[in-house]
Amino acid sequence: MFSQRRQLFLTEALIVLIIVGAIYVVWSFVRPMVWAAILAIATWPLYLRLRQGLRDHDVAAAGIMTVIMAAAIGIPLVWLADILAIELQGLVKTLTAANAQGLPPPVWLKNLPLAAKPVGEWWSSTLGQPGGLADVAQTFAVGKFTALGDILKQAGLQFLHRTVVLSFSLLVLFFLYKDGPRLTAQLDAFGARWFERQWGLYSKRVPAAIRATVNGLVFVGIGEGFLIGIAYTLAGVSSPVLLGIITAVAAVIPFGAPAVFVFVALALLFEGSIGGALIVLVGGFAVLLIADHFVRPALIGTATRLPFLAVLFGILGGVETMGLVGLFMGPTIMALFMTIWHESITAPAASGDDGDSARRLDAAPPNCSPKADHR
Repeated sequence: MFSQRRQLFLTEALIVLIIVGAIYVVWSFVRPMVWAAILAIATWPLYLRLRQGLRDHDVAAAGIMTVIMAAAIGIPLVWLADILAIELQGLVKTLTAANAQGLPPPVWLKNLPLAAKPVGEWWSSTLGQPGGLADVAQTFAVGKFTALGDILKQAGLQFLHRTVVLSFSLLVLFFLYKDGPRLTAQLDAFGARWFERQWGLYSKRVPAAIRATVNGLVFVGIGEGFLIGIAYTLAGVSSPVLLGIITAVAAVIPFGAPAVFVFVALALLFEGSIGGALIVLVGGFAVLLIADHFVRPALIGTATRLPFLAVLFGILGGVETMGLVGLFMGPTIMALFMTIWHESITAPAASGDDGDSARRLDAAPPNCSPKADHR
C-alpha cells in the first residue's frame, strides 16, 4: 500500500515537473500565443463561413484568413506610421525654426489671471530667445534623455521586436485556424476529465467573454474615434484624422479617450478658439456617455452576464496586471469567477438533484467554442 502511494506521488510529481518545464520553455512566447488565441476566438465565426465557402478546405481557409488578419492589422499600422512620419517632419521643422529664431509668446498668455506678467517675462527671456527652446529642453531633461541617434536606434529595435512578435502571433494563428476543431476536442476531453460537468459551462463562458470584450472594446473604440474625429474636424483642429486615430486607440483603454480630447480642447482654448474647444468637449463627452455607459456595458455585460462593476474591474485590473492583453483576459477571468460564484451559491440546493445541474447548464449562453461552431 505504501509503495503504491509512493509510486503515485512520484508519478504526479514528475507530471507537474514536466508541465512546469514546458511552461518555462515557452514562457517568452506566451504573450504572442495568447494574442493569437484571442484573435482566433474572436474571428472564429468568420473563419467558419470562409471554410464552408471553400468546401471545408482547412489549409486554404486558414491561410486566407491569416492573410486577412495580417492585412487588417498591418495596413492601418503602416498608414498610421506614414501619417506620424509626415506630422513629425512638420513638428521637427517647426521646433527647429522656433529654436533658431525664438518662440513668440502665444496670445492666450496675456489672458492668464495673476500670472500673465511673470510668465510672459520668463517666456521672453527663455523661449523667446534664439536657442532658448534647446536650453529649456536640456534643463528639464537633466540627463535623462539620450541623443537623437540613440532614441532612433532604440525605436528601430523596438519596431523590429514588435514585428517579430506579430509574425509569430500570425504563425500561431494559422495553426489555430487549421487545427481549431481538433484542439477544442482535446481541450474538452481534458476539461471533462478533470472538471467533469463544470467544464461544459466554463468552455462556454471563455469564448463568449472574449468575443464580447473584442466587440465592446475594439469596435466601440473605433466608433468613438470616428465620431470624435468629426468633432475635431468641425472644431478646425489640425490633423483631425491623426487625432481621431489616436483617440480610437486610446478609447480601447478605459478613460483613455477623455484624456486625448480634453487635451485637444485645452490646446484650442489656449489658442483662443473657445467655440472649437466647446465643440470638442461637448461632442467628446456626448459620445463617451453613450458609448461607455450604454453600448459598451451592454455588449460586454449582456453577452457574459457580468454586472457593470465586474466588467469595469476586469478591464482596469487586467490592464494593470497584464498590460494590453489584460483588456481581453480581465473580463474573461471575471466571467469565470462569476460562474464559479454562482455555482457555489446554487450548489447546496442542487447537490442532490442532477436534473437541476443539467437545467443550469442548459440555461447557460449558447456554446461559443470553436468545436460547437464547427458542429
